[in-house]
Amino acid sequence: MPEYRKLREQHSILDLCHTPELAAQVTLQPVERLGVDAAILFADILLPFEPLGLGLSFAAGEGPHIANVISRQAEVERLPVLDPDQDLGYVLEAVRLARAALPADIPLIGFAGAPFTLASYAIEGGSTRTFTRTKTLMYQAPDTWNLLLAKLADLVGAYLAAQARAGAQALQLFDSWVGCLSPADYRTYVLPHSRRALTLAAASGVPVIHFGTGTAPFLEDFASAGGDVIGVDWRIPLDDAWDRIGDTRAVQGNLDPAALLAPAPERDARVRDILARAAGRPGHIFNLGHGVLPETDVGAVRAVVDLVHGG
Repeated sequence: MPEYRKLREQHSILDLCHTPELAAQVTLQPVERLGVDAAILFADILLPFEPLGLGLSFAAGEGPHIANVISRQAEVERLPVLDPDQDLGYVLEAVRLARAALPADIPLIGFAGAPFTLASYAIEGGSTRTFTRTKTLMYQAPDTWNLLLAKLADLVGAYLAAQARAGAQALQLFDSWVGCLSPADYRTYVLPHSRRALTLAAASGVPVIHFGTGTAPFLEDFASAGGDVIGVDWRIPLDDAWDRIGDTRAVQGNLDPAALLAPAPERDARVRDILARAAGRPGHIFNLGHGVLPETDVGAVRAVVDLVHGG
């Protein structure tokens, strides 16, 4: 959005995150411009890496860079136990400011990265397509792996609960890269840790959304880890996914973000298909299957919002 790009001309991503007033301002921008039904806190899932001592920076056009990668047991053992109220207090202040500025009928969603996704960044040193280092540690040093994910699960669960105390009315756990795993590896190496994080978050008393991409091969296991709402991406039809998840859960999804780049008739047909598959059942949160692509036209997003609101 132009409003956001204007701020980015003056501030880095980390500057925006570290300044609660600016983070709250960015949080409100989509609500004001797009007319969406909820606000999602502006932050970055890797912010906990700073107080963990891993080092975090963003290179223009290259994404995040982790200075002190994790590869050995001793490095995991040295990770400190964080107090979200102290070590990530600026995020919680952004939650309070955003909640105070939002209309009463617009809920605020807090979020954090899931243990696996955070671990992959910490091990790889940044983004990856292959997850070679991540899987090598997972397979060759399972004790180190489980210790790392256990620490991250406790951190993330406490962090999400702190966001709820600060005013977030729903919480979302992002497992953006978990789709790189086989079903067996997810069950063995990830599911128990995701369940721990989600259990701690759910203890806050607010609804929890469990978000992942590429989870169709192990959707039942992904759902069994927890969450009141299960995210579904575009790689599986919404109704098929919901049948597999079960009627006791809500679902979120599942438009392909690239559909926003399509001509309006094609884009709108895909939106209507998702709505038809939801068939008016309670518990469907219409959303993209992942984040908005940078080249997306704001008008296309607003058109989708209006179409969904119009039924």
